[in-house]
Order: sequence, then C-alpha cells, then structure tokens
Amino acid sequence: MTRCLLPALLLAVAGALPSQAGRLSAPVATASRPAAAPAPTAKAAPALRIDPTFWWVGMKNPRLQLLVHSPGIAGSTATLAAYPGVTLEGVQKLESPNYLLLNLSISASAAPGQLKLEFKGKKKLSYSYELRARNTPGDPSKVQGVNTSDFIYLLMPDRFANGDPTNDVIKGMKAPGVARDSMYSRHGGDLKGIENHFDYLKQLGVTAIWPTPVVENDQPKASYHGYALTDFYQVDRRYGTNEEYVRFVQRAHQQGLKVVHDVVLNHIGSENYLFKDQPAKDWFHQWPTFTRSNFRDAAFNDPYKSSADFNQFNNGWFDTHMPDLNQSNPLVATYLIQNFLWWVEYTGLDAYRVDTYTYSEPRFLMQWGEAITSEYPKLGQFAETWVQGTAQQAFFAKNILPPVDGFKSNMPGVLDFQLQYAINEALTKDAGWTEGINKMYYTLQADWMYEDPMRNVTFLDNHDMSRFYSVIGEDFAKYKMGIAWLLTTRGIPQLYYGTEVLMKNYSNPDGKVREDFPGGWPGDKKNLFTTRTGQEAEAFDYVSKLAQYRKSHPVLHAGKLMQFIPDAGVYTYFRYSDAGTVMVVMNSGKDEKTVDTKRFAERLQGFSSGLEVTSGAVLSDLSSLKIPGRTAWVVELKK
Repeated sequence: MTRCLLPALLLAVAGALPSQAGRLSAPVATASRPAAAPAPTAKAAPALRIDPTFWWVGMKNPRLQLLVHSPGIAGSTATLAAYPGVTLEGVQKLESPNYLLLNLSISASAAPGQLKLEFKGKKKLSYSYELRARNTPGDPSKVQGVNTSDFIYLLMPDRFANGDPTNDVIKGMKAPGVARDSMYSRHGGDLKGIENHFDYLKQLGVTAIWPTPVVENDQPKASYHGYALTDFYQVDRRYGTNEEYVRFVQRAHQQGLKVVHDVVLNHIGSENYLFKDQPAKDWFHQWPTFTRSNFRDAAFNDPYKSSADFNQFNNGWFDTHMPDLNQSNPLVATYLIQNFLWWVEYTGLDAYRVDTYTYSEPRFLMQWGEAITSEYPKLGQFAETWVQGTAQQAFFAKNILPPVDGFKSNMPGVLDFQLQYAINEALTKDAGWTEGINKMYYTLQADWMYEDPMRNVTFLDNHDMSRFYSVIGEDFAKYKMGIAWLLTTRGIPQLYYGTEVLMKNYSNPDGKVREDFPGGWPGDKKNLFTTRTGQEAEAFDYVSKLAQYRKSHPVLHAGKLMQFIPDAGVYTYFRYSDAGTVMVVMNSGKDEKTVDTKRFAERLQGFSSGLEVTSGAVLSDLSSLKIPGRTAWVVELKK
C-alpha cells in the first residue's frame, strides 16, 4: 500500500489477541482472561486493557513495557504481587489520565504463570497477567523465513474466497454489511476461504501465502484492504478469530505453505483506541492543520534536502483518517517493537512484509530491525520501497552504501519495484540503447549495491498497481514472457492473486484491481479454482509447470546468474550451478530472430543440446537459435 491507497493505512503488523485474552469486559474486582465474545458480535469496550495482552518467559530482552488503559487509571497506585524472577521496576504516568506504563523485568529464571497486578485508587482493580512458555524455540515448523526457493502468492483475504459466511457481518462493527457489487465495501472473504484453497495454491506451485493485513480494521469506510489497523492485538473478526489465525498458520505449515504477515509501521487507523484516547500528544505527529505527506522519499536521504521537505515526508499523514505515529518517542517505539515480537511468537508466522517502509522515522527503522532480527534471526523480512531508481531502492535494503545522517538499513530485502518497472518496459517498448529489454540488463547490473540481491522479492504487479495482463495489452505471448522471467530471474518471485488466470484491469481507481477471485463465493458464475478453459487454463498450466519445475530444480533459485547484454531485442541469461544450467532467451521483438550463441561460450561449453522446459521441445543444435517473436525460452542444457 502506498500513497494512492484509500482511506486507511495502518500500523498494521500486529493484531492477534487470543479470544480477547487479558481484557476485562466489565469493571469487575478481579479478572483474568475472559472467554471470547460470540462470533457475530463486536467486542465490548474493556474496563481495563493491557498491551501486550500477555507475554512469554525466556525472551532475549528481559524488559517488558505494559501499557495500561482504563478511565482515570493514572490516579491509581500499581503494585505487583511477589513473583519469582519478575520485578516491577517502575510506573510511569502519561499525559492522559487514562494510562499508566508499567516497566517489568523478567529474568531468565522466571517460570510461566499469572502475575497479580493491583491498581488502588477511587476503585480497586485486580488483573491477572499471563506469562506463557515460548512457542517457537527449537520448532522447525515455525518462523521458517522465506528465501529464493519460495514462490509467494499475494492475495486480499476479503476478495479471495468466502469460507465462513457466518462472520461476514459482525454486529457492532462500523462498516455496514457485505456488498459485493460495491468496489470499496466488504465482500466477505476470510481465512477459512484461503484455507479451503490450499490445494489450489499447491497445484500452482506456491510455497508461501502473503495476505494483505488480517488485523482488525474497524473503520467506517473502505477498510477491506486491511491497512487501517484499529486494534494491534486483534484479528479482524470478519476474517476469523485470533485462534483461527493461529490454526491457519499451523495448517498452512502442515501443507508445506509458509505465511507472510503484512505489517505497517508508519501509521494507524483513526478509530484505533490509541488515537481516539491518545496516551499523549507526542505519540502522533501533530500539525496545526491537516498536513499530508509530500510522498517524496528522496527527502529521506537527499544531501541537499530542506528540513521542511523531510519533515513533511516523514511526519505528514497519508490521509485524514491515517494518524502518523511518532516513532522517535521511545515509548511508541517500544510499543510497536513489542507488538511485532508478540505477533511472531504467538502465531509462528514465517515472514514480515513491511508496508510503506520509507515513511518511518530512520532511527526507529534500525531499532525495529535490530530487535526483530535479534529475537527471530530466521524470520523473513522484506519491505515495500516504491521509489525511483535502483540506488534509492538499494539504500533501503542491506547494502554496501555508506550511511546517510546515521541511517544504515538493516532490512534484508525489498520488493523490487525497479525490476518490475524494467519488465513492463521490456514488454511494452521497443529495444533501445537503455530502453525496452535493455532496461532489464541495466537494472540487474546495479545489483552490486545490495548486500544480497537474492533476498529481493520480484513481481509483475500487486494490489496497488494496474494488473500485468492489462498493462501488456492482454497479449498472451507477452504474458508468458513475463511469467518466464519472474520464475527464472534472481530473487524471490511473488504472484498477485488471479494473475495465473488472466485477471485484468487498471488501478485508477485501485478497487478495480482488487476484484473477487471467480469461484470464491457460492453461486459465482465462473469457478476458476476448479474449471478453467481456453487461455485461462493455458495461463494457469504455464505458471504451474514453470513453478513446479523451479521448485524441483534448485539451479533456478540457488544457482548463480550470468546475463549477457541484449542484442537486437534478444536478452539471454543463465542460471547455473554444479547441479545444472538453465539458459533463458527472451525475444522482445515481434519478428523471429536468429541468435548466434558463440558469445555465450563460457556458459554453453560442454553442453550439446537442450530441453525447452515449458513446451518439451528439444533443441538439438545450440550453435544457432531461431527464436520466434514475443517468446521466452527456458532451456535446460544437456551434455
């Protein structure tokens, strides 16, 4: 999600709270974790709320900051009953009388159990805060990360499939009902709908699922996309409960599928309790009048930038209902970091995709990355960096570039917008010295700036962009070229839902590229999950065949890459390792070309023939290739 999105981005990252665990539904004298509310009813406002909702013993960082929210709670004295290994080191009041901060220290010797907290003021409140045993250490099925062997499938839960109609409407939530004929209304898709189609994804060759945020988005308008977080510790109940999301991750793992959790660090939704009842004014960037970001990421590291430009980029709001978090406030930073640690430990998810990465406070990004990686070194991480220029993109990934104003990114990989621009240009413009297919070459040539460009995520389109099939003029030959490139170039490939069955449209307005997957709802006229004909079937089969080949041939994800300067509109590159060599030849022109392969000798030496993977055609003579126009060959070389 970026500047073109609708009303509500959100500090989307966290959002799992088991059955509203740790929240009081009424001002009772003593309470532990109440049972979950019935599925069709929105949660009641708690009399006392504590974030994080529970925690674990054995975390690397022994410090825990508890944010306590209740009317007038600042007038209370907080105490912790004696508990071996746990110390209440201090209590801090905030600007609002409705908050307290409790700073705990949890030693390595502390055991799981219930901490007894008491708040004595005008009324007495007792709270049982749970410390759990950790879930993730030593379990290879959790926090697996993502790497070049993966094929990521990006989908929007609300628009993919409706597996549980009973959660379509939750009484008490702000958005009215379900209206599938409305572009910006809820359509009813959910976690169960995704799970019902695990087999479809596996048939396609997918190894990792990236849903747009599943956290609560209780905004009155256009909250279906998930980027308008209103509760850091709650799954949106129109997708399922917290426990159902945990089971979703577990069942995905059992099926050999990883889960990428989509998060936003920069801002939240205006209906979030933290904004409606602000702990302090300095938890958000405040302006005399509403001030939108200028969306100019260049101000982040421009050596000639003005403070005004940087301030507006970094601190301006995305929209009137997207409050911008002040991450330079250490209390805010700690709140966010704890939440994202909580989310990983609670669910065992495999990776974070970080939305609008460039808009956050620079030092906070380094702090967040260090904390997350220290606790979960195997967690996959890649960030949205919708910027201009490879140098600017590389700046936001781990790179060999010098720090700027003290900032040195520790983000392992980024969404590779520069290669996305390049493949679109290669398929829509004639070859020139640097234009058309040659842009592919020059974009990859700049990989020297990354610490490891293989960690970047490549893609053809996403939920904010015009769909790939429309961009290339619904030209099926070009479509196959794009898919061939996606599944053979360096990095981690990502496919946007429906691309495999030729879904199309343009992103102005963006809702047009977020249509329902045909067959995801009972009564749909078409069901492309089960019945595909014509080019829809051919497209699915082409993606599936190449993805399955990629999965079973490590050379396409673990092999080295060697590219040759494009000639006469033909771009040739090789993936190679001791396990084998694959040659990819892309003819971007409309006419057949004869390719003299002498200049590829360093990679062709020792090979006498080849097998074109997608068609099964045998190339018995590698000395000269006649490749049709608008064609990509993926050739497994044979000795």
